Amino acid sequence: MAYKILALKGDGIGPEVVGEALQVLRVVARNAALDLEFKEAPVGGHALDQFGTPLPDDVLRQAQDSDAILLGAVGGPKWDSPQADKRPEQALLALRKTLGLFANVRPVKTVKELMPASPLRPEVVNGVDLVVVRELTGGIYYGKPSERRRNGDAREAVDTLFYSEEEITRVLRYGFELARRRRKRLTSVDKANILASSRLWREIAGELAAQYKDVAFDNQLVDSMAMHLIRRPRDFDVIVTENMFGDILTDEASVLAGSMGLLPSASLGDELNSAGCRVGLFEPIHGSAPDIAGRDEANPLAAILSAAMLLEHSLGMRGEAESIEQAVEGVVREGYRTRDLAGGPGTKMVGCKAMGRLVRERIENVEG
Repeated sequence: MAYKILALKGDGIGPEVVGEALQVLRVVARNAALDLEFKEAPVGGHALDQFGTPLPDDVLRQAQDSDAILLGAVGGPKWDSPQADKRPEQALLALRKTLGLFANVRPVKTVKELMPASPLRPEVVNGVDLVVVRELTGGIYYGKPSERRRNGDAREAVDTLFYSEEEITRVLRYGFELARRRRKRLTSVDKANILASSRLWREIAGELAAQYKDVAFDNQLVDSMAMHLIRRPRDFDVIVTENMFGDILTDEASVLAGSMGLLPSASLGDELNSAGCRVGLFEPIHGSAPDIAGRDEANPLAAILSAAMLLEHSLGMRGEAESIEQAVEGVVREGYRTRDLAGGPGTKMVGCKAMGRLVRERIENVEG
């Protein structure tokens, strides 16, 4: 059986880093005799320029027909007008909503050799291994009304923060199940001292915690969580939070590893694909970085690790995913660095293509 993989390369450095990730997937597929069928389609700013929409109907249909999607970052200054009716980022919201991808899983794990790249002290980040689960289809990003309007001569705007019990329950339950497979600790993040939606979130979190008594559980307010994530990140295992809080906290967490260029993500739903696994969308958490696009300076490791998450979560191939993860760690330990990572004695600076090639060669050598 051929598994259908849709590559949406996006804008800026997206085509470069996703291109390297696809080459890694092809190497793994060849070594493991996997039948992967790859298709590519435009999304984001490039699609907006070509078709007048960031997510053409045909591309959405292809996404719905795929077993997994590998995505590059979208957007850039060209499409950044505050007055624009259509924006590249709308493609992501539409994909998540249409495919029912409610759980955004973002692992953060530090590597000893990359500690100099983090602005935090080595004793703070050494041994960090956590996962942030961000609710992805509810909250202020989707609530209605969401609009700009005029009140007489003055401009005003409104966004609505809405959550249902079902939306909160399913992402928290996913987090508890994940914690059971890890170190059995879950932290729920909210703003229950201010927001009604967060008070509902905390209430449901407590009810679920009673069903998962083997998982150590605590609540944190999002502002204190922002502090604790920097002061004592090793204390956390699985962190579950709502859409906007998760968006912000995971960018903060990227400094623990040293660069956004190292962090992958998976967006998962309940629907099962032809592999009997969750349909997923996999992407690096970084942006499109248009300032370095086309210069062979981007870090492809987050995209490559996103490809590893694709193999594990949407195709059920944990062993093949581990081969990619081990290859990435091996290349880093050998001292290879892209421009976003700190240099230093014994390090060798390489470009995007060279970094991708080094990972592929390591996989081939191990498999051989």
